[in-house]
Amino acid sequence: MDVAGRLMPLTIRQHERATRITLRIEPGGRALKMTIPRGLAAREVNAFLDRHQGWLLTKLAKFSTQENLQSGSEILLRGIRHRIEHTGSLRGLTEAVIADGVPILRVSGLPEHAGRRVATFLKKEARTDLERLVAVHTKAIRATVSSISMKDTRSRWGSCSSGGNLSFSWRIVMAPPLVIDYLAAHEVAHLREMNHGPRFWALCRKLCPDMDEAKAWLKRHGSQLHAIDFD
Repeated sequence: MDVAGRLMPLTIRQHERATRITLRIEPGGRALKMTIPRGLAAREVNAFLDRHQGWLLTKLAKFSTQENLQSGSEILLRGIRHRIEHTGSLRGLTEAVIADGVPILRVSGLPEHAGRRVATFLKKEARTDLERLVAVHTKAIRATVSSISMKDTRSRWGSCSSGGNLSFSWRIVMAPPLVIDYLAAHEVAHLREMNHGPRFWALCRKLCPDMDEAKAWLKRHGSQLHAIDFD
């Protein structure tokens, strides 16, 4: 659908139990999902969308409109905004440095590949942080983990399988350290409690006392991390 000149994919799902129309912006602000009662007339769907154009514009305004990352763009690393600086060299490591008191992310290679190089760097940094934090939390509860993987999931920040396999969205490394720690603690807690009941949350809070602050940060800013296009 067209939202003030911005074309966005819209998925419409009919649900037997739905009694009203619900409209949701997908993580990252790149798509829309609508649930409607079965058999609802198309004119009612269109009228609903027309009425909510203003709401959509307001909600979508918080997402980044930056199409790609290049020299001069900014990216978060552990909650600190870094300016991307292309080195001009075709070879070399991507590295975070402080130059004249300014956090810089130096990126080599072709300028058009900057986004992909930044993503590769963030994945590596995320793995370093999460492997260390998972080791701390599993030791605290005397649990073992089978594997740790980094993914670019939009529907969840992490997951824990019954076999002890932990998966994390590497985009979490853009968040402040307390948020990264909370995500590690959350998934490790699932090694003991495969649910979100009271005992799970008590254990999660024991592992991460700043849990409430971290959850609030993700609620406010998480979608903005998903909105960044690294391709």
